[in-house]
Amino acid sequence: MNAVIDVRNLHKSYDDQRVVDNISLSIKRGECYGLLGPNGAGKSTTLRLLLGLTDPDSGTVKLLNQEVPRLAREARLRIGVVPQIDNLDPDFTVEENLLVYGRYFGMNEKEIGSRIPMLLDFANLTAKRDAMVPTLSGGMKRRLSLARALVNDPDIIFLDEPTTGLDPQARHLIWQRLRELTSQGKILLLTTHFMEEAERLCHRLGILDHGRMIAEDTPREMIRNNIEPQVVEVFGDRVEEWALAHAAQFSQRFEISGETAFCYVGDAQPLVAHLQAHAELRYMHRPANLEDVFIKLTGREMRD
Repeated sequence: MNAVIDVRNLHKSYDDQRVVDNISLSIKRGECYGLLGPNGAGKSTTLRLLLGLTDPDSGTVKLLNQEVPRLAREARLRIGVVPQIDNLDPDFTVEENLLVYGRYFGMNEKEIGSRIPMLLDFANLTAKRDAMVPTLSGGMKRRLSLARALVNDPDIIFLDEPTTGLDPQARHLIWQRLRELTSQGKILLLTTHFMEEAERLCHRLGILDHGRMIAEDTPREMIRNNIEPQVVEVFGDRVEEWALAHAAQFSQRFEISGETAFCYVGDAQPLVAHLQAHAELRYMHRPANLEDVFIKLTGREMRD
């Protein structure tokens, strides 16, 4: 498989609580791998272990054939990171943020300067070259964070919820740019809470819960292997009463959450015909998606 990221049997505990529990994964060049999970599932700790910012209790990590954490500094010279929260320098312009960041990788000003026009074009920020960071919109700041992560032409890019808080236009532009990176052979390791983002971008996914990898596959196969193919969402003031009386008759499985009954079915037509005779209920019929799988595997309860 020629894995560029190779993780074997990774464990990490804090105060006798297992935060990362026997995680293994392999990611090859040109692949976008999504790491999904509820809050507290172990995603952030896993990223820190992979970057060599936290030492594992046991297990092995190799990035670009460099052992981490022993050779983490050398490995990070070929890695870009887009953090969850923008940490751009507000006292610098767009261009100066790229210049200063490039120096952390030992690049001289000429090297960085030769890359800046391409990076600004890639992030659609050429017209904002001399703008101060506080004047940028949220979408511009996220695109600048992505451009900054590419200043050293990395082989691997870690992206921690890269489109959180963005409007649809900004999100779609970043998705387009990330697809361009994988087409160039870059390796993306993505964490996200947007299931649509994971379905669109990721070649493979791993779902973490309570520190363990509970599922791993392509998005399409994960949906096909873990959930019924059709979903009918039923809404209404008396939906719970209706669901308890009728949902099991038409569904392989159903759940009630708030004012919605989620009915998971192989053939939705009998249920739809039944609902059309009940004008007091509203419904939506759709194919199953990754969010349905995520909720089935990790539950609907809130996580802090």
